[in-house]
Amino acid sequence: MRIAVIDVGSNTTRLYVAQLRDGAIGEESLRLSRVTRLGAGVDASGRLAPDALRREFTVLEEYRELLSEHDVQRTVAVMTSAVRDAANGERFAQDVRALGFEARILSGEEEARLTYLGATSGHAAEQQPLTTLVCDIGGGSTELVIGHGEQLDFHVSTQVGVVRQADRHVSHDPPSARELEAISQDVRATFAAAVPQRWREGVGRAIGVAGTPTQLAALAQRLVPYDPARVHGYRLQASTRDAIFAQLRTMDHAQRQRVPGMHPDRADVILPGMVILEAVMELFGLQEIEVSEHDILRGAALAYGHG
Repeated sequence: MRIAVIDVGSNTTRLYVAQLRDGAIGEESLRLSRVTRLGAGVDASGRLAPDALRREFTVLEEYRELLSEHDVQRTVAVMTSAVRDAANGERFAQDVRALGFEARILSGEEEARLTYLGATSGHAAEQQPLTTLVCDIGGGSTELVIGHGEQLDFHVSTQVGVVRQADRHVSHDPPSARELEAISQDVRATFAAAVPQRWREGVGRAIGVAGTPTQLAALAQRLVPYDPARVHGYRLQASTRDAIFAQLRTMDHAQRQRVPGMHPDRADVILPGMVILEAVMELFGLQEIEVSEHDILRGAALAYGHG
């Protein structure tokens, strides 16, 4: 079965097409990402803004046209923090269904389950017994999932995201030291309240998915153009993260966009993302995190690709 998954996130909207054989991913034939900032302003207003919706539907129309050229049996649009938090989220989902997509507004628990499934699929059998943390830093929320093998032991979806924290705390370019510290205090307090002490210890492997860790892997390796094969599996050290942060924090938006390896559309949220990642790594006592290209897209394809 060939399935298309559209991840309608708070910051980006991504398209993934894969062939499933015997319940496993056999071939990935398409992967695209567009920054839509659908979640911009949701934290303050509680609604998806008209400008954000226009950007979103422009991308969804583009994806619908592209999918007409592929032999896809099922198209599922999964919607996360921005849509589930917005008062007009269900109306938006109805409009997406009118485009011919199967739209699902995921709960935090469902998002965590699919993210964990995608991130851990394909790992060698000898790694399965390890206690694994999967960290998904999104635009509106951060999912922290702990498990071993296929078993989820703990998960939480927090109101921490790169767009949400930028909207709350950043009004200067580059962000001031006070603004970055405000993000840090906000994020650390949220994580401390969300993750009981007993789950912060004993993590044998940590996997980071989504834009912040993949962008840092590209920056660390100065990847021009972006190379998923070199990003996937990259082990990001805390010292490397800190060196990149020191480089970027004094640059304005235009300067950050020109740094080798930087995706121009991520230049305005990379600093909040790095503050969030630092807080996650410190919470769990991690000196490195494995970067993965396998995320909720792959998890949704595996979960929904059964016809």
